[in-house]
Amino acid sequence: MKTREKVSVITLGCSKNTVDSERLMNQLRLNNFKLTDDPNKAETVIINTCGFIDAAKEESVNTILEAVALKQKGKIKKVIVAGCLSERYSEDLQKEIPEVDAYFGTEKYEGILKQLGGELKYNLLGERFLTTPSHTAYLKISEGCDHPCSFCAIPLMRGLHKSKPMDELIKEAEFLAKNNTKELVIIAQDTTDYGKDLNNKKNIGDLLNRLSGINGIEWIRLMYAYPSKFPDSLIEVIASNPKILNYVDIPLQHISNNVLKSMRRGVTAERTRELLHKLRDKIPGITLRTTFIVGYPNETENDFNELCSFVKEIEFDRIGVFTYSVEENTSSFILGNPVPESLKQERKDILMGIQKDISLMKNKNFVNKKLKVLVERVEGDFYVGRSYRDAPEVDGEVLIPIKDRNLIEGNFYNTEVYDYDEYDLFARVI
Repeated sequence: MKTREKVSVITLGCSKNTVDSERLMNQLRLNNFKLTDDPNKAETVIINTCGFIDAAKEESVNTILEAVALKQKGKIKKVIVAGCLSERYSEDLQKEIPEVDAYFGTEKYEGILKQLGGELKYNLLGERFLTTPSHTAYLKISEGCDHPCSFCAIPLMRGLHKSKPMDELIKEAEFLAKNNTKELVIIAQDTTDYGKDLNNKKNIGDLLNRLSGINGIEWIRLMYAYPSKFPDSLIEVIASNPKILNYVDIPLQHISNNVLKSMRRGVTAERTRELLHKLRDKIPGITLRTTFIVGYPNETENDFNELCSFVKEIEFDRIGVFTYSVEENTSSFILGNPVPESLKQERKDILMGIQKDISLMKNKNFVNKKLKVLVERVEGDFYVGRSYRDAPEVDGEVLIPIKDRNLIEGNFYNTEVYDYDEYDLFARVI
């Protein structure tokens, strides 16, 4: 087949979008399109957008406008927009930015390929063109979400929860392992809901156990675990299976019952504490990561102070903090946006300041301890790697002096920690 035009795919937003782009890019490659990282060297630019919060929407719109400007200068021929923003606002976008050649929603691989004169290879949809380092890959196990969270527009963009059949996921993971993937990062809108629509049973634990049997996979990391109905069986699987890392990401969003009720999270402060204590009880040394939203419309000063006390009490290993963003057509939209942006930012800074001290204390406790590290790249005088405590892109890192010895990127090494700062550890290979 003759080589077709050069295509550049720009991915914005979360890791779920990364997987979508990787599937699309592999289909483009199979149709003999040439992929390039540089939009300036492409004939067609495809933008996989994010529409989750205001900042992400602004970034997506600006990226579209930049691509349109390249088209108007004659540097590229086509601009195609896909993903969450396009799914949610396609009519508005078509009116406001008509220079875009076509708009598509989420996972619309076939339509995009047809637009470019290609065709979808259905039997190869599980294969991907990795944009992450080959030793680490995201595995998206489901799409959409059934939870009614008042602030969240994901169901509007991604639809209701739909699990990917387990055999297909195993096949995809086997493909990744054959291409040198050693760490699987399990993602979805809610990973703990996996399987409930396939056989009326949440079987995320069964899936993790089957994935751990794949030759070449050494680490399995669980992200986006919803707290309201966290399965006890999953705790047992994490505790007993050595390939499943003692690491769980549980987005809690808040701890005040007043705020949780308005957010429609389906969980109370008491049940949240019970779950966290059970996880630490049953899985010694577990790393707990979470995210919070500050500045929610009914968040009072007392609610925020309760959240600060909770973070000090639990001493999470990692947290992320977002300021509340008003989203059209969500149930919290009618509450307006009464908390000033300056106060939202102030609360975010206070919470992150508390976490900075906790993180420093926890890192100090790792000095002289041994850690298995996956080396990823070189930066300055250090090899940069991650331990079981560190998810890619969002957590800390382990820095190993280059002068010590020659290490191979993508390999695991046993190390001993000798120093630390607020977020990173410094270690030497044993």
